[in-house]
Amino acid sequence: FAMGGSTENSAYGPTKNPHSLFRVSGGSSGGSVAAVAYHGCLAALGSDTGGSVREPSSFCGVVGLKPTYGSVSRHGLMAMGSSLDVIGPIAKTVEDAEIIFNVIKGNDPMDSTTLSDSLINNSKKENSSPNDQNSSSQISSTKKMTIGVVPELMNKGGIDPEVLKNFNENVEALKKAGHNIVEVSLPNISYSLAIYYILMPAEVSSNMARFDGMKFGSRVEGDNLLGDYVNTRGELLGKEVRRRIILGTYVLSSGYADEYYYKAQEVRKLIALDFKNAFEKVDAIITPTAPMPAFKLGEKSNDPLQMYLADIFTVTANLAGSPAISVPSGKVTITDPDGSIANLPLGIQITAPHCREDILFTLGKEIEGKL
Repeated sequence: FAMGGSTENSAYGPTKNPHSLFRVSGGSSGGSVAAVAYHGCLAALGSDTGGSVREPSSFCGVVGLKPTYGSVSRHGLMAMGSSLDVIGPIAKTVEDAEIIFNVIKGNDPMDSTTLSDSLINNSKKENSSPNDQNSSSQISSTKKMTIGVVPELMNKGGIDPEVLKNFNENVEALKKAGHNIVEVSLPNISYSLAIYYILMPAEVSSNMARFDGMKFGSRVEGDNLLGDYVNTRGELLGKEVRRRIILGTYVLSSGYADEYYYKAQEVRKLIALDFKNAFEKVDAIITPTAPMPAFKLGEKSNDPLQMYLADIFTVTANLAGSPAISVPSGKVTITDPDGSIANLPLGIQITAPHCREDILFTLGKEIEGKL
């Protein structure tokens, strides 16, 4: 089951980063991303619940798109966090990601959460660019945008100095290219990681309940019915999956649901409103995709909190339902344990209003083309 930000929890062993075999590929779609990064395929699909397409794309130096919630059918996906899960393309270029998105998007009667064409068109009109006098649903490739940076995120600390330097260099390049860079406030954004790690495990707990060895999946026999349940879930569900089920069951339990789950839902609405208000002033918001380059295999395995902190920039788009893309933005040179030199990719994340993937593609191509 695809869980965790490093692809170290796979039943088949960890996926290694093609740029340094001592480091993680990121997760949870790290296998798909690594396959594209080492030229094993032209493109791939991944599932993104809190950054699982974008974070490994940043670590491995490819393009990863998390579309608007409901724009791509999830029929056939094994559900993890049903209010957060999105299918997105992973590709070598922004144009390739755009081509794939345009093929896979659209309403599907097999997935009741997919958006109708009328809803998508209405959303595009509602989220027209603040600088677009014609309220066009497509942004011109020559138009200069107003791009927001978020001090509540960038001033928190904990960002690798090389990541911060690379981000600031990209911001300056966007300024020189004629874009207007402004600060935007997202007052509740500091709660996003905590909110995500309440809501996501709650949905995991609910969605994984069916995998009990009776209704779905494989089965490990016990002495009785309870033994079947205990053996099956104890042996066939990995450590991170069990951790999330336990956390989710706790926050949904009697006496704690009001304190955690329902309160988190209310704060999620505030975070979504913050984004809506910000997009009335800016076309897009940019951040680093991850606060660090790819970390070493095993480095964070025994510290779940440090692993979860890698999601600080990516979970916000899932909570708000907004589209976001990770585009390669540079590299940092490191020395691996064997003394060899590795150039680790870094990524920049662009977030846009609902159904405005066109903004992501336009700006992403500029960044990709070194402006």
